[in-house]
Amino acid sequence: MEQQRIDLLVHHIGELITMAGEAGARTGSRMADVPVVKGGAVAIRDGVIVAAGPEADVRAQIAGLPVAQELDAHGRLVTPGLVDPHTHLVHGGSREHELAMKLQGATYLEILAQGGGILSTVRATRSATEDELYAKAKRSLDTLLLQGVTTCEAKSGYGLTLEDELKQLRVTKRLNEAHPVELVSTFMGAHMVPEEYKGRSADYVKLVIREMLPEVKRLGLAEFCDVFCEHGVFSPEESEEILAAAKALGFGVKIHADEIEPLGGAELAGKLGCISAEHLLAATDAGFEAMRDAGVIAVCLPATSFNLRLKQHARARRMIELGLAVALSTDYNPGSSPTESIQLVMTLGCLNLGLTPEEVLTAVTVNAAHAIGRGDRVGSLVPGKQADLVIFDAANLAYVPYHFGINHVDTVVKGGKVVVRDGRLAY
Repeated sequence: MEQQRIDLLVHHIGELITMAGEAGARTGSRMADVPVVKGGAVAIRDGVIVAAGPEADVRAQIAGLPVAQELDAHGRLVTPGLVDPHTHLVHGGSREHELAMKLQGATYLEILAQGGGILSTVRATRSATEDELYAKAKRSLDTLLLQGVTTCEAKSGYGLTLEDELKQLRVTKRLNEAHPVELVSTFMGAHMVPEEYKGRSADYVKLVIREMLPEVKRLGLAEFCDVFCEHGVFSPEESEEILAAAKALGFGVKIHADEIEPLGGAELAGKLGCISAEHLLAATDAGFEAMRDAGVIAVCLPATSFNLRLKQHARARRMIELGLAVALSTDYNPGSSPTESIQLVMTLGCLNLGLTPEEVLTAVTVNAAHAIGRGDRVGSLVPGKQADLVIFDAANLAYVPYHFGINHVDTVVKGGKVVVRDGRLAY
């Protein structure tokens, strides 16, 4: 061994799931290929995995090296740190008043047409200070961490002016520098046409392309660009124009596609070679095939369709049959999915999308990591990758989505440091 010491040894693991295997996002039957190591251990140095596997093998690999700290898993389940690849983390206000409207039968688009929905959050976000947004987002990020999330995407899109979008993105940057959870920033100025541009969407598209995208790129505040391609929001033609401009500037591209109506967003994701397409409740098989052929990852958001009380959910089983890589996410946002519970999403992935616990774990680790361009660093416990792991107070994987409505996380290790201990923040 080249290492001169071991900083942390996690041992006495009941079931260890490393997600080791071929590189890249997993498709088809490979999503269910989740080997379990009985009686495992993980050795960590300088925030990186040195060895992971059967405890006897790991101890043999590190024999003779001093171990600075040992962490007893007490026979519990250990997995890679969970990855949440789609959130609207930074925003002002809350929209609990819309619950009564929903219960009376108002649809998402009807609430939006009445000045609620995203536009309501835009007003709250614009009026909030940067420090207020930071404090609110930090509370949510702490909750995500307590749920086992160690890497998370965060979108803007509630400012819809250059300065307010930059305000959101600066908050994401500050949180990424100060908080244990690693944040991946996405610019989503094309989340909605703001009220002041009502009836002038073409002018707003020009603003996004000519002013917002270049300035976000110049300041280095986002890695990806996302667009809400939906009836009453941005057309496929407008979405393509924005994403093509973003690609030309060097952004990776994503798309909110076919959430409510089959507008061809999935097909557009394939055409543009998006890293991921999100929602996809109304996407067609032709759209899935276009995504598959271009290597686009399908990010399903079952908490959103659950919260909106939709009868239709994303056809994750069909996606897998057609050879798509599927990821899962909370879609944490103040309207359609006001939850930071990735474990609830795991349960809904089983109950409403029909995924097995093994497929669900793949969807919130390896595939989710690839959906935000982090597959080479996180999502599995293999030598050379970042030492992000979760100790669940569970004996096996199936117990986590089966026993729903509670938090099963006991301990979280991020970058080799214990940041949650006994279910409490420890950073």
